[in-house]
Amino acid sequence: MLPFKLPAAGAQLTVLCLGAHSDDIEIGAGATLLQWIAEGAKLNVIWCVFSGIGDREGEARGSAEAFLQGAAGSTIEVMSFKDGFFPTQGEEIKEAFEALKSRFNPDLILTHRRDDAHQDHREVCRHTWNTFRDHLILEYEIPKWDGDLGQPNLYVPVATPILDRKIELLMKHFGTQRSKHWFDDETFRGLARLRGLECRAAERYAEAFVARKLIVA
Repeated sequence: MLPFKLPAAGAQLTVLCLGAHSDDIEIGAGATLLQWIAEGAKLNVIWCVFSGIGDREGEARGSAEAFLQGAAGSTIEVMSFKDGFFPTQGEEIKEAFEALKSRFNPDLILTHRRDDAHQDHREVCRHTWNTFRDHLILEYEIPKWDGDLGQPNLYVPVATPILDRKIELLMKHFGTQRSKHWFDDETFRGLARLRGLECRAAERYAEAFVARKLIVA
């Protein structure tokens, strides 16, 4: 497993971002990526969405491009696995993971949380750990009706303008989701405030992750 090194200004870091659906990466780790880019880290980001069909594919690509402005490099891939049925598509998803592994050797992987209540999210996490066995993996969180938020152990404080930008991009790019009662400024800002409270973030906000195996260099 690669040791964990904080991305500093000028530091090069290859990040593999994995999301089951078109807005998952943005909700779970969007502010973290924006913060690192703003601080001058040279991020090479592979952004992979496993279920993006029709309008959601366009949303996924447009949002990824916006979030990755300023990154040193980016690769955006959107697949067409059936939303809500990932456990029944396990063999095909595993093949997609093996293809990713053959092409990329990231320094850091951002993926779903193992204990997420959504079956698609858990399936992506399962394949992440089964496929990438010598990599640093951080699991992000997604707020939802199920009330499955856990107790994270790694925090990334984010500046207020960075969080504002994350929420702005979410509301701009995901028109198919804006009618959902949970998809709003208060949800995203409230969770970030809670995580900021837990880590005493200087500017009040943070995103949180689960780090199950970590080497500090």
